[in-house]
Amino acid sequence: MEDKKIYLTKESLEQYKKRLIFLQEEARPQVIEEIKEARNQGDLSENAEYDAARDKQAAIENEILEIQHILENAILIDEDTTGSHIVKIGSTAKLLDLKTKQVLTVTIVGALDADPFSGKISNSSPLAKAILGHKVDEIVEVEAPKKYKVKIESIM
Repeated sequence: MEDKKIYLTKESLEQYKKRLIFLQEEARPQVIEEIKEARNQGDLSENAEYDAARDKQAAIENEILEIQHILENAILIDEDTTGSHIVKIGSTAKLLDLKTKQVLTVTIVGALDADPFSGKISNSSPLAKAILGHKVDEIVEVEAPKKYKVKIESIM
């Protein structure tokens, strides 16, 4: 099974790296110490502190594995798209909805960086899929439950 690539901005990549270091160097040793202390309290079958520490350890280990997977499959988004004539991941595009005449500015990012409320849309969203690879002044149809057309006004 081929892993899907995960597109990340430089900032996100750094945040994941910092979080992984924190989990491995601080959180993991701390929970191991908590398990040791709980184990010293005697009977493990009725030891709530031991159970809680083991649950916490499992959560930390799962997060470590998840972040390692993200970092192994990460592709850094080239945010320097100046002079680019086509829409690509990392591009900011100004679009005109041809039906509503509303102007929309979006930046195409990876799914983990998407934040539609601040104009960052996932590269796997219907709008991003429609405009990727297209040029200024092209009109594209967006495959959504209600199809609509947008014109690419500019690429920044």
